[in-house]
Amino acid sequence: MDRYEGVDALLDGYDGYLHVGNEDDEDTVYLSGFDAPDDFTFLRVDGRTVLLVSALEYGRAENEARADEVRRTGEFIDGDRRGDDEARADALAEFLDEYDAHDVAVPRGFSLFTADALRERGYGVETVADPVGEARAVKDDGEIDAIRRTQEANEEAMGSVRSVLEEAEVRDGGALYHDGEPLTADRIKTEIEVALVHQRCKLSDTIVAPGEGGADPHWRGEGTVRAGEPVVVDIFPRGDEGYFGDMTRTFVVGEPSEEVRAMYETTVEAQEAAFDALTEGAGVTGEEVHGAVCDVFEEAGYATTRDDATEGFIHSTGHGVGLEIHESPRLSEGGGELSAGNVVSVEPGLYVRGTGGVRVEDLVVVREDGYENLNDYPKSLVV
Repeated sequence: MDRYEGVDALLDGYDGYLHVGNEDDEDTVYLSGFDAPDDFTFLRVDGRTVLLVSALEYGRAENEARADEVRRTGEFIDGDRRGDDEARADALAEFLDEYDAHDVAVPRGFSLFTADALRERGYGVETVADPVGEARAVKDDGEIDAIRRTQEANEEAMGSVRSVLEEAEVRDGGALYHDGEPLTADRIKTEIEVALVHQRCKLSDTIVAPGEGGADPHWRGEGTVRAGEPVVVDIFPRGDEGYFGDMTRTFVVGEPSEEVRAMYETTVEAQEAAFDALTEGAGVTGEEVHGAVCDVFEEAGYATTRDDATEGFIHSTGHGVGLEIHESPRLSEGGGELSAGNVVSVEPGLYVRGTGGVRVEDLVVVREDGYENLNDYPKSLVV
């Protein structure tokens, strides 16, 4: 899907599509192919893309942006008025005048102040349903390669976790020590962060959830890692091209309990069932993939989301990954048809109070006639 298809479909009813954002707004980055710390303006009009940026960003935008034309804010505003909100609104209005964009569609998150300011100046401004999400959900080859590179870096980080666990020694009735110090969740997170910095990836958060606390799927984790207990490691970095990776492995140093081993083996089996469903490729629904996972867990005696469970399998099978860590589509109840180019996590897990959690997660690309797994990291519970 062309990234402007949804936007251009709007232009039958409007003169243009207007979006103001910065590097923290994924839709702005997606549409413009450009990121900057300060707000800049995206305008789609007559099948063309025009950006309005500060002088500071002008040269970079001309070289990097996915735009037919780049304009400078200074063309439309006096230098001594740049800190004036009303002057900026005047400048935006003058910019729209140049492209005969007097009635514009804007996203739902558009600034109310800016919308009101434009309306006061005689412009039509109307919020519209998301015209970008469907296009963003289908990745092109360049986007897939960017995610692939992030996932390769992710695997390096996961390897550093396993190395630390392998090097740890058991003391004090099961506590793990590394380099003479207690091995904690925070220490493992530091190893992950260091590994990712070397791979030019950013990490705002991660999950290293040892022991009983791992029964909460999104518990970030703290405390000492102990032999015989599961530790869920979920790493989701952002690569230097803006695209996320996501993978999870569960480890036990030493001998796991029979319960944990059974949970792990069933979870891996459930993931394989999801992969089997994905062999159908484009056209399979997220609900069908999720249902295949639930079938495995229920047959093994675990409750699932179909039972509104609070233990067992209590979350969706997966989600889209791209410029955001959670985006469309969903592998869940009600999940719709998947399209070639969707990149989705496949992450079944089991969670039992008093025991902990296990989860395994790979990223896959949906293809017309199957899927491609972007992970090459082994699944092995025991360290």
